[in-house]
Amino acid sequence: MVHAFGGAITAKRIQHRVNNKRLTAYVNGSFLPLDEAKIHIEDRGFQFADGVYEVIACLGGKFLDIKPHLKRLEHSCQAIQMKLPYPADRLESLIQQLYQKNPFEDAMIYMQITRGVAPRSHTINAPMKPSLVMTVRELPAPSEEKLADGASAITIRDFRWGRCDIKSIALLASVMGKQEAARHGVDESFWLDDDHHLLEGCATNVFAIIDGTLVTHPLDHQILGGIMRDMVLRTARSENIPVQERPWRLDEEHLSECMMSSTTNALLPVCHIDQKTIGHGKPGPVAKHLRTLMLKKLEAFRNS
Repeated sequence: MVHAFGGAITAKRIQHRVNNKRLTAYVNGSFLPLDEAKIHIEDRGFQFADGVYEVIACLGGKFLDIKPHLKRLEHSCQAIQMKLPYPADRLESLIQQLYQKNPFEDAMIYMQITRGVAPRSHTINAPMKPSLVMTVRELPAPSEEKLADGASAITIRDFRWGRCDIKSIALLASVMGKQEAARHGVDESFWLDDDHHLLEGCATNVFAIIDGTLVTHPLDHQILGGIMRDMVLRTARSENIPVQERPWRLDEEHLSECMMSSTTNALLPVCHIDQKTIGHGKPGPVAKHLRTLMLKKLEAFRNS
């Protein structure tokens, strides 16, 4: 059996499939049972989606790239003119405490910061105290079948807002995209710009192998700079695999592989898009090689 990124599942972790009554959340200064965790009805996150979030993977008590995550969280806050509720080192301590209060060996920590509570008005009339909410869940894993056969996806025209570099809690477009993927019986929807360039997925970054080069859309307002995206690029460069960050299309000549990255998937080959076969219809050699290298790095991180 495999853990969330491909290693062994321990007996301890198998025993830790629990219900909400045993889970602990963090809400604005308090640790409390998940079923008792609540926010004010006039929290601006609830009424306006006026907030940002992060999802951080934890492997055996060690948080993967926590500082880049918190740096990205700070960028998102600054972009909407909102302050972090605590300094980064205090947030890191709270994350650690919350993890220890929950029963998962491998976990994902969800952090959400909203502007706070105020009578409903679009205008921000006075300084507010930000709301901080955190929850912990078991880190999911791609199935053995998915790893063997690769994922599938569809493409849809991008109708999101123009600041996708901000990790906003306003995820209605991504919910709609995921629902469309589910309706088609596939794993993900990839957003296309007006020139049919692939941007990213609803919850993933996307890559292609084109003429032996790893290609992905450059960082700009149209995509989120994924933490796993960065790991994929660093791993490729360390293996002397050519990398290009540029707009790309599915109909480019010599496109032989596609893949997507995320906190929950690490790197996952994508073998069918819009019912068309990519390459030979099975995970390609570059994707498999990169995934193997990333899993080795993640296991070394766990054991360090």
